[in-house]
Amino acid sequence: QVQLVESGGGAVQPGGSLRLSCAVALYTPTRYCAAWFRQTPGKGREGVASTAIGGTTTYADSVKGRFTLSHDKAKNTLYLQMNNLQPEDTAAYFCAHKPRPYCAIWAGYSRPNNDWGQGTQVTVSS
Repeated sequence: QVQLVESGGGAVQPGGSLRLSCAVALYTPTRYCAAWFRQTPGKGREGVASTAIGGTTTYADSVKGRFTLSHDKAKNTLYLQMNNLQPEDTAAYFCAHKPRPYCAIWAGYSRPNNDWGQGTQVTVSS
C-alpha cells in the first residue's frame, strides 16, 4: 500500500522560504517517479517538480531557480525547498507518484485512493 503524507506548509511573507516534506512509502522506490503538485480553486492542479527517484529532476518554469526537490533515501522522504516565495505560489501542495518512465510528464501521477483533497497549504501574503 503506497502512502504519501505531506507536511511543512504554512503562511509566509513574499520572499520567504518553506520546506515541504512528503513521507513516501513505496516498496521499490527506484521503480517510481515522485512529484510535487499544487492546486488552487482558480488554477486547478499544476505540476511543480518531478523526479525519477535516484535520477533526474524536472521543474515547472514558474518555479525554476526558486524550488528544489530532493529525496532522502534513508528517511523515505521527498522534500520541496521553496525559496523566494511569491503570492502566486499560494496553493495546497501534494506529492504524488507513478511508475517509471516519463517522470517529467505530469500526466499519470496519482495519490492513494485518488485523494487530492487536503495536501499541505502554503499561503504567501504580506
